[in-house]
Amino acid sequence: MENGSSIAGDSELQQAVRQWLQFDKNPKTVSMVQDLVKEGAVEALKKCFSSRMEFGTAGLRAAMGPGTCCMNDLTIIQTTQGFCSYLEDSFDNIKERGVVIGYDARAHPPSGGGSKRFASLAAAVFISRGVPVHLFSDITPTPFVPFTVSQLGLCAGIMVTASHNPKQDNGYKVYWENGAQIVSPHDKGIAKAIEENLEPWPKSWSTEEALKSPLLKDPYQDIHTQYFKAIQKHCHHRDINKSSEVKIVHTSVHGVGHTFVQSAFQAFDLHPPYAVEEQKDPDPEFPTVKYPNPEEGEGVLTLSFALADREGAAFVLANDPDADRLAIAEKQESGKWRVFTGNELGALLGWWMFRCWKEQNSDAAAEVKNLYMLASTVSSKILRAIALKEGFHFEETLTGFKWMGNRARDLLDQGKTVVFAFEEAIGYMCSPSVLDKDGVSAAAIAGEMISYLATKSSSLSQQVTNIYEEYGYHISKNSYFICHDQDVIRSLFERLRTHSGQKDSYPTECGRFAISAVRDLTTGYDSNQPSNKAVLPTSRSSQMITFSFANGGVATMRTSGTEPKIKYYTELCAAPGNSDVTHLKKELDELVDAIVENFFEPEKNKLQPKPE
Repeated sequence: MENGSSIAGDSELQQAVRQWLQFDKNPKTVSMVQDLVKEGAVEALKKCFSSRMEFGTAGLRAAMGPGTCCMNDLTIIQTTQGFCSYLEDSFDNIKERGVVIGYDARAHPPSGGGSKRFASLAAAVFISRGVPVHLFSDITPTPFVPFTVSQLGLCAGIMVTASHNPKQDNGYKVYWENGAQIVSPHDKGIAKAIEENLEPWPKSWSTEEALKSPLLKDPYQDIHTQYFKAIQKHCHHRDINKSSEVKIVHTSVHGVGHTFVQSAFQAFDLHPPYAVEEQKDPDPEFPTVKYPNPEEGEGVLTLSFALADREGAAFVLANDPDADRLAIAEKQESGKWRVFTGNELGALLGWWMFRCWKEQNSDAAAEVKNLYMLASTVSSKILRAIALKEGFHFEETLTGFKWMGNRARDLLDQGKTVVFAFEEAIGYMCSPSVLDKDGVSAAAIAGEMISYLATKSSSLSQQVTNIYEEYGYHISKNSYFICHDQDVIRSLFERLRTHSGQKDSYPTECGRFAISAVRDLTTGYDSNQPSNKAVLPTSRSSQMITFSFANGGVATMRTSGTEPKIKYYTELCAAPGNSDVTHLKKELDELVDAIVENFFEPEKNKLQPKPE
């Protein structure tokens, strides 16, 4: 490091860079770091080395590039060594059972990183320890990894993907032996094991050797067959599907979904959807979209709408790039497109899954007590309203599918039936064979629901209205502010916790709206519980407060685990029979304005609104 005189003053940085150059064998990232040292680019080096990516319950997610802050060959090896050693401590039989590794199509040519490369390095680490690895030979949707864990009885699964993040990012998502994503304390245990295994093991870089090892198997064909067989349990109207005239457009937004959704439609005997030509093949550059996230709505769907208009199709289905989420849009009589919210799709799919279940069970009245649906706490309460009327159980969990997947596993182990789970971020679990959100099975099930409604001369929009008329209107409005300053975020939430100067003294009103209850899942306070102690698990590492209002409104403010956002989720739940939608919408708009003005204080806190 003779030329690195300008970093000489920073011994910690020097140490980090020296260790990196000693461990890294990727010529591209090595020369990137050496160039920065030569140039004395202290700030740029700090950006790469200021800390290590934090391994949480969602695994890792960061930009690809050199250094401990980024996703690259060396950090993948170090992470996998930690994970492998944690698994060795947790399972005596890991050498019999093994793990599965899947990956999407992301790549970053400047640093030589990419999902396939990272997956083969992770495989090399496990194989060097004598652990059998089921490494997919080609890209797969994220749900295929938890499916494989459950199907083959493996100890764990790894999916290399950054889902719908910008193109420079990648991620490392981890599943436990129960087929669900890990929850605490596994994340802490794995993070500790990573720190203890930073030096690459002798064979960790030997991908060529690993790929020839008898311990390496390719599950692609078998899992493909088993998955499409498993989801056919949820196909109940084959005759309608075969003869349906409904035209549907599908986009995989440059991700992995295209061939899998085509196969899912085939498994349901549905006519193949029209594929958006410019977006159907995987492309790590995501050339036609600014953000490859169908949640962002219309911008991502422009090409789909154009194709639908050309083909005379009235429906668009869109997966995110790793195909675990699903967005749906429908052409209205006015010619305009309606993009459904995640909550509206949760209502539609929940209604449909229950209806199909009831049709299949001759003794539904007795069986219904064993039936469960789940949703995250920031999602619509519409399933609760349906459950109350129909007699099944509804439970809410913390935000994120890791909680729903683990809860579903517990219920299944108790002999219960879990028929559906969803979160408002367009994530749906329609089949218990995948204990995570799955945009592939959801696409086929939605295709069948659309075809069925067409035989009744009905549409998705009409059916959403029918559901709300029958079970009560649930109108929601979700958005976020961008904030890069952790101190601002902390003080914004602390101000709400100490409203009248003391600890746990929350506001009792927001503008003209009276607050009837407060639940704070950061501190564990819940005014609805006799002991004021929350029932759901609490976590100091993220901010989350829910306010219930006297008018039937509920609002949750929370920080995001993967992005610099403060999100808010609001919903007004009306009793069945109260169908003055215009009034309800106006009431919710005014409630949201009051929350933004009184609780977020965007001017004072310099918050950037969600870009339009």
